[in-house]
Amino acid sequence: MLEKVFKLKQNNTTLRTEIMAGLTTFMTMAYILIVNPSILGASGMDAGAVLTATAVASFLGTACMALFANYPFALAPGMGLNAYFAYTVVIQNGYTWQTALAAVFVEGLIFILLSLVNVREAIFNAIPKNLKSATSVGIGLFIAFIGLQNAGIIVGNDSTLVALGNVKTVGVALALIGTLITIALVVRKVRGALLWGILITWLLGIVCQLTGIYVVNPDAGVFSLIPEKIFSLPPSIGPVFFKMDFHGIHILDFAIVVFSFLFVDLFDTLGTLIGVSEKAGYLDKDGKLPRIKGALMADAVGTTAGAVLGTSTVTTFVESASGVTDGGRTGLTSIVTGLLFLVALVFTPVITVIPSFATAPALIVVGLFMLENVTKIEFADYTEGFPAFMTILMMIVAYSISTGLVFGVLSYVLLKLLSGRVKELNPVIVIIGILFFIKLLVG
Repeated sequence: MLEKVFKLKQNNTTLRTEIMAGLTTFMTMAYILIVNPSILGASGMDAGAVLTATAVASFLGTACMALFANYPFALAPGMGLNAYFAYTVVIQNGYTWQTALAAVFVEGLIFILLSLVNVREAIFNAIPKNLKSATSVGIGLFIAFIGLQNAGIIVGNDSTLVALGNVKTVGVALALIGTLITIALVVRKVRGALLWGILITWLLGIVCQLTGIYVVNPDAGVFSLIPEKIFSLPPSIGPVFFKMDFHGIHILDFAIVVFSFLFVDLFDTLGTLIGVSEKAGYLDKDGKLPRIKGALMADAVGTTAGAVLGTSTVTTFVESASGVTDGGRTGLTSIVTGLLFLVALVFTPVITVIPSFATAPALIVVGLFMLENVTKIEFADYTEGFPAFMTILMMIVAYSISTGLVFGVLSYVLLKLLSGRVKELNPVIVIIGILFFIKLLVG
């Protein structure tokens, strides 16, 4: 049955590989179960209920990806979008979280419509091949940068914005050791190398805690690596379930909020699909992604369902690249990841003690793997090379996939115009460029 549904042999993969890849993807993105309730809780939402909503929405969105498109991509409430939901829409602009959920719900419905009429597919196909390769590279470096930050290897700094963290701290040291171990496992062609890297790094941390090298200090953000218990009952979803509120909404203001959600989600998702698909070898010779309609529909349905359940916009996660790197090639990888989100509701005490320094090595190594696509970019042609360069650079320094695409597409369109190569522009990419320019002006 699994062969019939997911076509494992056709995709040159096995049941064991898919399961290991699904585990790896889950381990690298399980942090969302902790972070999302914390962020949305700032808006007044019940954090426990949001935890359950996050897990269920992640399962539904990821299962849709598996069944609609048979791709190993995982979905969950997106970082950045949840912060915009809580800190901008609710806290700064004064809307209730129930109204913000209504905006996310409307966004999801619009995405379903756009996916049905192939608008999102047309945008994906219009992005030039060099920019698609650059997006893959940019996302890889972006993922690596997130890993470095999560481990404390790179920290914030007032004078230089970022700086090297204290390598003498146990967490940083273990992250660096774990990265070397993970690379060694990859070189030795160990199946599930990224997952084993996470588990070995966590185990080393537990050893350090038991021997007194790693000293627990919650006030300093240093938490125990040993779970106090194995099981727990999941919190009730009742306080946030089906709580969208459409009353007393000013239509124009509401439309702006919906558009902001739409814009960031659309191009974050497209960027992620491009980057991870490029790494997995899914894109055809024209740079198109087969079955993209199903992939985009999964994202749209996940967002709509997520709003009903009580969480912010659900989107495709860049951490899916970790599972792809570990050999995941079909929707079975996604099914494993999605089911683990449900299982995590019972094993929350265990999942929540896995430290960020243990998952960081996997993210850093994925960045290395995705960097391989840089060789596909035609840097010798500056009208192609400079937009690719801007895409990669802005994703990292602006800490945003969508911002990288904005600067990449804008520079691509403008350089083609200024260099007299207008015929190389297709109408869709020009329209996208105009919309990006307007978005930069209005903020």
